[in-house]
Amino acid sequence: MAKKEHISETPATQFLRKHGIGFTEHPYAYEEHGGTAVSARELGVDEHHVVKTLVMQDEAARPLIVLMHGDRKVSTKNLARQIGCKSVEPCKPEVANRHSGFLVGGTSPFGTRKAMPVYVEESILALGKIYINGGRRGYLVGIDPKVLTAVLPARPVACALEE
Repeated sequence: MAKKEHISETPATQFLRKHGIGFTEHPYAYEEHGGTAVSARELGVDEHHVVKTLVMQDEAARPLIVLMHGDRKVSTKNLARQIGCKSVEPCKPEVANRHSGFLVGGTSPFGTRKAMPVYVEESILALGKIYINGGRRGYLVGIDPKVLTAVLPARPVACALEE
């Protein structure tokens, strides 16, 4: 049997351990601009169970995090309406990096540099297990989705669009 690859700590895994949250580690070969389709393929899981962490901002440039199924897009209009904002748009990668402390492609909702409101697509909470970024490109952690509302605390929203 192959020796388990050692994965160094990230702010995200430190956060999970500090809060006593069990998780499984899933490193994979990262592909630039591959997104959740690549991570799902590499891990052999349904892309719907891979959750992307998106750093967005409202009309006043206040950052927020949206957790969305890998095979769905965020309806920014629906999201803005539900959270009481005029508009929501994705942050530019360098701005997202500054807010989160993670590189785009490796953004985790856990252990972010800045505390930001977190919104989770409500259907994610009904899944048995999700795979979400562990704080590094090419590294997902498997967790129970209920953790999102328990420790972040993420607010459920309904803003998914088919890809």
